[in-house]
Amino acid sequence: MTKKNSQISRSGMNFKGLLKTVGLFAIGVSLTACQGQISEKPPVHPNMNMDQQLRYEAQEENNFFADGRAMRQPVEGTVARGFANTDAAYYEGVDENGDYIQNIPIDLTKSFLYRGKERYEIYCTPCHGQTGAGDGIIMEGNYGYVPAPSFHDQRIQDLPDGALYSAIYNGVRTMPSYATQVKVEDRWAIVAYIRALQESQNISEEELAEYEVDIDALQAKASQAQAQADSVAAAREADQETMEASVSMGADVIAANACGTCHSEDGSAGIGPTWQGLFGSEAQVVTAEGETITVTKDEDYMRESIVEPSAKKPVDYAQAVMASYSYLSDVEIESIVLYLKNLEN
Repeated sequence: MTKKNSQISRSGMNFKGLLKTVGLFAIGVSLTACQGQISEKPPVHPNMNMDQQLRYEAQEENNFFADGRAMRQPVEGTVARGFANTDAAYYEGVDENGDYIQNIPIDLTKSFLYRGKERYEIYCTPCHGQTGAGDGIIMEGNYGYVPAPSFHDQRIQDLPDGALYSAIYNGVRTMPSYATQVKVEDRWAIVAYIRALQESQNISEEELAEYEVDIDALQAKASQAQAQADSVAAAREADQETMEASVSMGADVIAANACGTCHSEDGSAGIGPTWQGLFGSEAQVVTAEGETITVTKDEDYMRESIVEPSAKKPVDYAQAVMASYSYLSDVEIESIVLYLKNLEN
């Protein structure tokens, strides 16, 4: 063997030995790392690759700022990505002036209407009922909630579509916002279905005659339901005739109808105007015709506000929606008036 060949042979052996040594070392390190031992030392990280940076973690303290917080409030007007929602008519139900839009900004189709029916029956029927009459199981159970208005009241029928959308989006009185449960398009679908309910429950006999329905059977069923309602009302009225209006009855009626949910007695702000200093005060109101006038809040004003709240709305609450309490008996209404007057004493 020549000297040159001998050197090559030794070099090959040295290289193989080096590989074996490195391999054994790697296996040893791996086995050591898998022993489940706890170490306070950071792991070996040859290539940092921006994995570890000089930064503050969430909720960490930072003395650079006066409040000592590392997390900062976004700049006013900041909009999260994907939440620009620049189409106010579609996302909020209002036009460029902030007024409710009159019509649904989506093309109406049969599938869209059925989608609204499905969503309505899930989220709305517990309070508003299957037909929108405000007779859902929550309202019938006498749980002390503010009565849900009937969608068939003329006041509700006259509302623009944007106002109905806003009630779903923002909530109204004790009704919470359903913005997190119902997506934008489904809110409009519900509005469309409410309009369909209004049409179905307020159709004339002439219009009904165009469809294949048994009008006589429908009239008989309606007459039976009306007779039952009249009987209940007559019995209730007979009971009321033996009673006299009183402050204590007013307190009971107010509690039963959850009036305190919207109105305060101590002057604090609420969904509706406070009752503190109400009786005898003067205030500007907006009439049903849109005229702004000054009125004295006397007994007549109180009675009208209970029976027909949209007739004269306080200017600061012109956009508020209050249900009519015309179903209350005369003695109950008078008792509420006495209670409100008594707050001044």
